[in-house]
Amino acid sequence: MLEPLRQGLPPTDPSGVAGSASCALPARYEAVGGARKFTRSTLERWELGDRFDDVALVVSELVTNALRHALPGDGCQDFPDPPVRLHLMRWASRLVCAVRDPSPESPVAGEAEDSAESGRGLFLVECVSDSWGWHPSPLPLGELPQGPLFGKVVWALFRLPEKAETDL
Repeated sequence: MLEPLRQGLPPTDPSGVAGSASCALPARYEAVGGARKFTRSTLERWELGDRFDDVALVVSELVTNALRHALPGDGCQDFPDPPVRLHLMRWASRLVCAVRDPSPESPVAGEAEDSAESGRGLFLVECVSDSWGWHPSPLPLGELPQGPLFGKVVWALFRLPEKAETDL
């Protein structure tokens, strides 16, 4: 899942992985608030609470896009399994937020009219994070393909300041 994140970045040392956390999100718009709470508690546990505002903005936009554009039908309905999952991954020098959804469609950064109340989400993600992108979602270990496409993962990367060895 992370291979596209490595393009153009220094290699990640496996010993530098400091943590990962994920949560399943229900197909309801109230899930955005739950995603922010999960993000706050995870960042505080990782002593990255000072990054909350930027990361929460990105998480909110990515989860909202998944709920609004990636779910079949009217978007928010009952599913047997939560269709959207938020992943937070931390290395010594970077933090990644990734949102997995069931749609194979690529996210499109649109140009919103000045008076529009929506349509700027990916522009905000681009402005606040160090980079972002997407790729087709890999199948979870042990799952068999169901249909020709398996969804996608939309991610945003934040660079973290390098800590001195005495801080680790």
